[in-house]
Amino acid sequence: MAFRRRTKSYPLFSQEFVIHNHADIGFCIVVCILIGLMFEVTAKTAFLFILPQYNISLSAPDGETVYYHYGIKDLVTVLFYVFIAIILHAVVQEYVLDKINRRLHLSKLKHSKFNESGQLVAFHLTSIFWCLYVIVTEGYLSNPRSLWENYPHIYLSFQVKFFYLCQLAYWLHALPELYFQKVRKEEIPRQLQYICLYLVHIAGAYVLNLTRLGLFLLLLQYVAEFLFHMARLFYFTDENNQKLFNAWAGVFVITRLFTLTLSVLAIGFGLARAENHTFDPERGNFNSLPFRMCVLLLLCLAQAWVMWRFIHFQLRRWREYWNEQSARKRAAATSTTTTAMTKQQAKPTKRESGYHENGLLKAENGTTPRLKKLKSS
Repeated sequence: MAFRRRTKSYPLFSQEFVIHNHADIGFCIVVCILIGLMFEVTAKTAFLFILPQYNISLSAPDGETVYYHYGIKDLVTVLFYVFIAIILHAVVQEYVLDKINRRLHLSKLKHSKFNESGQLVAFHLTSIFWCLYVIVTEGYLSNPRSLWENYPHIYLSFQVKFFYLCQLAYWLHALPELYFQKVRKEEIPRQLQYICLYLVHIAGAYVLNLTRLGLFLLLLQYVAEFLFHMARLFYFTDENNQKLFNAWAGVFVITRLFTLTLSVLAIGFGLARAENHTFDPERGNFNSLPFRMCVLLLLCLAQAWVMWRFIHFQLRRWREYWNEQSARKRAAATSTTTTAMTKQQAKPTKRESGYHENGLLKAENGTTPRLKKLKSS
């Protein structure tokens, strides 16, 4: 008796997976292989890509502590983590978002926005917990004065520097993802705007040694953005579910107020009371009056622009809501009128007893009723 050998097909290596998978997975795997070969050839060069550079040991009460400062070599580390972010982006897209999209059967436009919000929800949620952990463990939350005291904050701990490098890498990876994800041309300007805004603010806080203030501002911004993209995900699954948008609107306004308050408190008042007010880029000191005014002006302009976009979004949302309500009322009125006309047409007309034949009214027994004679006077 011959037995047929049963073959099991693995979807990871199937032809469908190879054809329909993202092109960036293969590209990133090749890059990782090259980096792995580089690691085998020379470990010192590989550590330049993987670990933060410019470490220095400083004496502390508990012993020597390793701190870091920034430099041009950080670009190499950021480049490595850009490839890591591309791989993680593809994994989330392939094994989470694509499976949900197959069940929802969304349109092409909603499909693109669903993928965008899904990726940002995962990133913002991770960044919120990571940023909050850094703020608490570094003692910035228990001592708010540390935001401006002992400025410039040239030396960073490992987790603070690594957090900023990963943030820069993620938002830089979003630029090639516009090509990999085949984003529509109409959506590219909008996405480029907020990508550039994040890069400018994160890189500015990192280079100008305002990393402590930047952590608080990023935490506030990511909380508001997380709620917004969660609201969009629930809206795409059910268009009647818009309660999260109302919660996001309230949190958004509160975060804008806290952002402006912290910025004015730390830069306008805190740095103004510092002892050193010299402008010395070589030592990382940018604490001068023009510097503080420029930074505050840029922060206020950015918040004003974001607030204007928020107001425009809310007005458009209310306009769409009232148009939808008026359309429903018109549809209900039209259906009521149509129903009344149908009932009126279906109502039977009252006819005389008997029936007509050749213009004469016949009785039910078939005889013609006798006409009544009029008496002549």
